Amino acid sequence: MNVLVTGGAGFIGANLCQELASRPAVGKVIALDDLSTGSAANLAGTDVELIEGSILDPDLLESVVAKADAVVHLAARPSVPRSLADPVASHNVNATGTVYVLEACRHRHIPVVAASSSSVYGAVSVLPKHEELPTQPLSPYAASKLATESYVLAYGASFDLRVLAFRFFNVYGPLQSAGHAYAAVIPAFIDALLRGRPLRIFGDGLQTRDFTYVGTVVRVLADAVLSKVTYPSPVNLAFGTRVPLIDLAQQLEEIVGSPADIRHEEARAGDVRHSQAADGLLRGLFPDVDQVSLPRGLAETVRWFRTLPEYEALPPAQSLTV
Repeated sequence: MNVLVTGGAGFIGANLCQELASRPAVGKVIALDDLSTGSAANLAGTDVELIEGSILDPDLLESVVAKADAVVHLAARPSVPRSLADPVASHNVNATGTVYVLEACRHRHIPVVAASSSSVYGAVSVLPKHEELPTQPLSPYAASKLATESYVLAYGASFDLRVLAFRFFNVYGPLQSAGHAYAAVIPAFIDALLRGRPLRIFGDGLQTRDFTYVGTVVRVLADAVLSKVTYPSPVNLAFGTRVPLIDLAQQLEEIVGSPADIRHEEARAGDVRHSQAADGLLRGLFPDVDQVSLPRGLAETVRWFRTLPEYEALPPAQSLTV
């Protein structure tokens, strides 16, 4: 099976490409990425064909999809704050770009596994978040990801296309960058701790998140592709953990071995207060899934950060048994 990964040079995409390349049942792995947030360096040393280009180019998509037997659609314009700064750009990539991907796949009847987001639950206060809850997006990003999954499932229903839409919950791990204004919370915290800089928490720090290690995520994605799993509604890809950000900061403080200088700042617009996944549907579809614990995943992530040139000269991290 030849697999195309859109957004394949990004954080999750590059991890997935590595996972797919390790599977004997996979032939060629192709990554399509415009490198706006991804990096060719993420695929260095892997047997992956990188094609630089945008999912907003229908002609390119048609030619690239023609090489594949399955598509994993991860390309997106991420970040709630980024979508607040430019809602139209988020819509164009996440909604319109998804339609272009689906059209290319429909023409050749290529199955699609796609990434949505837990942000679609938005203002819904019920915990844990199960897939039958209503959606109440609080940001343009969340709305655009709701459009992503809605189009994917609509194409499945309308054109008998084999599809699967996952709702990701706060994925973290190696290759997730920290060096930009829209960095996710775990790389931002690790970067601050390693550099001895203040650790910024927006709000009181009691907001909770369901963190999911990228290694687990990509194994599920690869299994979904190779086993040709489909489902007519969205599926949460997380395991029901619920961690306050202030506790996350304390765990990372212990792993890094440096005290955290926590600075509370004003809560950000569009941020969800609490997030926790119901994982019953996921475990029903993937009964052999092996969840990586948060302490182990955080330790692996810190170890990866330590391999980057900008952190190599810093004192070694405190050892942690996980």
